[in-house]
Amino acid sequence: MKSFLAFGVLFLALSFCGITDKIREQVQKTTDNSDSTNTESPDTAKTESNDSGNVEKAELKDKQQQILEGGNEAKWSEQGITWTLPKGWNKMNVGKTSFNYGSPKTGFLIGTISNMPANFPAETSLNAQYTSALEQLKNGKYESVRWLEIDGIKGVEWVEAPTEDKGDPRRHQWIAFRNYQGNNQQLNMMVSTKSSAFDEKKDTFAAIMYSMKIDK
Repeated sequence: MKSFLAFGVLFLALSFCGITDKIREQVQKTTDNSDSTNTESPDTAKTESNDSGNVEKAELKDKQQQILEGGNEAKWSEQGITWTLPKGWNKMNVGKTSFNYGSPKTGFLIGTISNMPANFPAETSLNAQYTSALEQLKNGKYESVRWLEIDGIKGVEWVEAPTEDKGDPRRHQWIAFRNYQGNNQQLNMMVSTKSSAFDEKKDTFAAIMYSMKIDK
């Protein structure tokens, strides 16, 4: 029952992230089409057309620090990533490419890792994520979007706006890339709960997200 619940939560959360997969597929197609004519390293011009503006660094506010006091370390050993979680956040399902802690009462911490081709243009994809998120901000789906560095890794952070159905999930999400143990990886991290309970958990979710330590 526990593993079934974990799968259901993970599927529900990731079903709302189709835009990420579409962007990745689009960038991959562009890369495949250009490989025959462009032998330049993907890192050579990785900042081209990057209008990202300022990249903020994640910092815990005093209230968020207090939330984590007396908390427990949750370690994703397979990926070298750790979080500090308040009491009541329990392990649901952890594998090589997926991580799930929490409960319907506390909310959910969900992490996924996607291994990308070595020549995948991570910076271009991240810029596309940022541009797409800004469009969602204009459309009212997100209430905030920014470039955010967590533990030395630059990514895109957004917080979804309240949903019409208060029982629908609402997420605080961060997407980034890293090279880890020879793999070019996309990191997709989120904290989530139903829309009606999200605002009261905002500081808790931010505290969990910004406590993240990431091996490079």
